[in-house]
Amino acid sequence: MTDPRSTAWDTYSQSKPHRRKTNAEGDTTWFNWTQYPDHGPGADVLSLNPGDSVLDLGCGSGGNAAHLATLGTKAVGVDLSAQQLDKSHERWPGVDGMELHQADALTYLEGTVTIFDAIYSVFGAAWFTDPTLLLPNVHAKLKPGGVFAFSQRPPVEGCYGCQASYIPRGPEEDPAVVKRWDYEPDVWMLTLKEHGYVDVSASVLAPPSGSRRTGTLFVWGVRGG
Repeated sequence: MTDPRSTAWDTYSQSKPHRRKTNAEGDTTWFNWTQYPDHGPGADVLSLNPGDSVLDLGCGSGGNAAHLATLGTKAVGVDLSAQQLDKSHERWPGVDGMELHQADALTYLEGTVTIFDAIYSVFGAAWFTDPTLLLPNVHAKLKPGGVFAFSQRPPVEGCYGCQASYIPRGPEEDPAVVKRWDYEPDVWMLTLKEHGYVDVSASVLAPPSGSRRTGTLFVWGVRGG
């Protein structure tokens, strides 16, 4: 049976253009944690070395995974949307070391035997999966000392826990509905600690200078021994 969320994210994919050919520095691949171009931290926060394995939960069109593969890691991307993965194959046809799967994040984590050096999610499955299910599964597939990090929009004040996201479809159709989980930074820190993560941090990264738009929630933790 087709996961109805796949159709929703296929619809979302149609509204998203390909990543630019180069960034502001002229690089052909790069890592982006926020919703703004050329803004925020880079891949270094994952503490990866060449030869390490890394998992992208909700990889979308694959830009971040492609960048990590060019750094010499084995980058695995998982996404529900076939159309997003098609975009990735089209945009990054010559990148070695990148492996993509169409799957639900939890299903993939429960089925893989790989232990990763880092796992991350950028506006991806970490936002749209119940953390009481996701966090222990991520923990189980991280090596001790491995990093788990994710980014998403910060919560609307007073709107916490499981929320609804509405994804527009055709003019004669109701929007597709997917669940997301929103919490304040201190709640995320506590929740990660409760699931065995250490050295945790969570904060809202300010938007680019001069912008009146929202910042980006960034959460980071390490699997304890």
